[in-house]
Amino acid sequence: MRYTKPPMTFEDQAELLLERGLEVDREELVKRLSQVNYYRLSAYWYPFRESGSDALRPGTTLATVWDRYVFDRQLRVLTMDAIERVEVSVRTAVVHRFSLSHGAFGHLDRANLPKLTVDQHRRFLRKLRKEETQSQEAFIAHYHRKYTSETDLPLWIAAELMDFGCMFTLFRGLEAKIKQDVARSYGISDKVLESWLTSINTVRNICAHHGRLWNRTFGTPFSIPRKNKHPEWHNPVELGSAERKCFSGLTVLRYLLGIIAPQSQWERRLVRLLEEKHPAIPIREMGFPADWKSCPIWAVGDGS
Repeated sequence: MRYTKPPMTFEDQAELLLERGLEVDREELVKRLSQVNYYRLSAYWYPFRESGSDALRPGTTLATVWDRYVFDRQLRVLTMDAIERVEVSVRTAVVHRFSLSHGAFGHLDRANLPKLTVDQHRRFLRKLRKEETQSQEAFIAHYHRKYTSETDLPLWIAAELMDFGCMFTLFRGLEAKIKQDVARSYGISDKVLESWLTSINTVRNICAHHGRLWNRTFGTPFSIPRKNKHPEWHNPVELGSAERKCFSGLTVLRYLLGIIAPQSQWERRLVRLLEEKHPAIPIREMGFPADWKSCPIWAVGDGS
């Protein structure tokens, strides 16, 4: 089957949506469609469709659809703020512990990263060197002017050129002792931390590419720590029931920020987003249980 649908003007797109039952002023709808691609916005009216039809349920308004779109954008910004702090913290911990064990250039020797294959290690170094070559940072030029005999950067300098994926490759390649030491600083096992970083990387990519986040089901679940060692993840709220939904990802970020940046009041900003700015958002579709704030991990600080 071939795709034969012709392109449509914004006016034609608006007419189609009005015919399908969207309640809105036509001129306002044309304006919104000129700002946000029809197909992109369709993800936010999709839940309002009649079963088995493109028609929208009676009472579906653009105001409601637009509220979800704006909420999702603001949620991505807040989520990325948390991910940045987590990324910087984990990268710092990994580089510090690895360098103390293997020196400034230990990452160049694959024997020091035993969990990486030869090909994975080559790609890791190739990516670091490419970032170095393309970088316009003054500290890179200064380093090479001073240390003319060196072809590679010390790991703690190269770390400032790493994206999340590169940092995660470094973490995955660590020997068990260093990986466990890093994870211990966050009060969890290395297996849980690796699972979290895998899933956080997925969420980061969604946010970086402006994808829909709020009610998405993730392909990679956020592992929940075991009940016998971490009862706060299981009582009074069973967080594992929504391990593929946004709520679990937000809970993981909240937990990590409680260690990394307890002064950030990130959780307060999330609560304001949910309860004050966009109270109509059905957070159950994000995996939020009704009593989610009773979970010790979500204890909101006093703002001091």
